[in-house]
Amino acid sequence: MNSTNERESFSERLQQALKNAHYSPDSPTRLAREFNIRFEGRPITVHAARKWLVGEAIPTQEKLRMIAQWLGVPADWLRFGGSESPGEAVETGNAARFESADVKLIADLQRLDEHHRQLAREFIRMLVRVNHQPAAK
Repeated sequence: MNSTNERESFSERLQQALKNAHYSPDSPTRLAREFNIRFEGRPITVHAARKWLVGEAIPTQEKLRMIAQWLGVPADWLRFGGSESPGEAVETGNAARFESADVKLIADLQRLDEHHRQLAREFIRMLVRVNHQPAAK
C-alpha cells in the first residue's frame, strides 16, 4: 500500500471511530480541542487535525495511541486497519473513554492541594454509594 493510500485509509478509520464515539468527523476544531484536553504532550493545531481527517497526514505513534484510547478502538486497527472490528474494542474500552467535561474535572482535581483532593474523592465515593443504594419503598 502506498503512503497516500495509507493516509486515506487512516483518515477513514479515524472518521469511523469518531462517529462511533459520537463525535463529528467533520470538525478539525473539535478534534484538536478534544485531543489537546487529553494529551499531555505538545498540543496539536487545528491544521494538524484537519490533515488527519482529510488523509494528508498520520499522527505519531504516541498521539495515535492516545486517540485510540480516547475513542475506545485498538491502536493497531486505527493505524493499519485489519480484521478486528472497532465495535469490539468500544465494548472493552468504554472505561478508558471520558467526555471532555470529565477530563476537565480530572484536570481541576489535580490542581487542588492534597487535602482538598482527598475531600473531593471522599465526596465522590459518598455520591456513588448513595446512587447505588436500593430505593426506599
